[in-house]
Amino acid sequence: MTEHQQRGVIFDLDGTLLNTLEDLAESMNIVLSQMGWSTHPTEAYRKFVGNGMDMLVQRALPEKHRQKSTATECLRAMRREYARRWAKTTRPYSGITALLDQLASQQCPMAVLSNKPDDATQEMVKHFFPRVDFHGIAGAQTGKPKKPDPAMALQLSEIMGLSPGATLFLGDSNTDIQTARAAGMVALGAGWGFRGPAELLDAGAAEVLDAPLKLLNWLE
Repeated sequence: MTEHQQRGVIFDLDGTLLNTLEDLAESMNIVLSQMGWSTHPTEAYRKFVGNGMDMLVQRALPEKHRQKSTATECLRAMRREYARRWAKTTRPYSGITALLDQLASQQCPMAVLSNKPDDATQEMVKHFFPRVDFHGIAGAQTGKPKKPDPAMALQLSEIMGLSPGATLFLGDSNTDIQTARAAGMVALGAGWGFRGPAELLDAGAAEVLDAPLKLLNWLE
């Protein structure tokens, strides 16, 4: 890439732009309680999130109750509970709004790619970042591969008018880093997110950022 080529950014959502942990944990714990099962501490959900809501449910269920029919019932219940409280405690991480405002002022192309269901992804991005004109927002959709498959990341970079090599991908889990690397993008870790720096470095992140505004260094 020449120094004159513009760069853009694809952001993960949960654990990167938004701290959604408490609302996700409360929603799933309500489902578990309704089924008569033990709940998990909020911190345990750091390892449950990242591969879509269906996997979150699978990981949270007791091992002997992970049959397909039970998981499907609990996923349906989880969607209902989460729809009631997704904005209860969820907020952008400190520094995220300032970063997005700065990128917008530089006319930097931006997109969001999440394994959260697409309808929830669209609603939450528009609710928490109403001023940001993202080129694309994509969540999990039936018939389309989820991260770490690179297909949707590559589609978003094309929508932004960028080559993969000119695209920064910022996420907080090994799934995000694997996605970025598979797509040929610059894989950056959100050190403030759910999983922590060690997992991100082990997955091959080019750098783990300790604050959102540090991403600007990659655009200079």
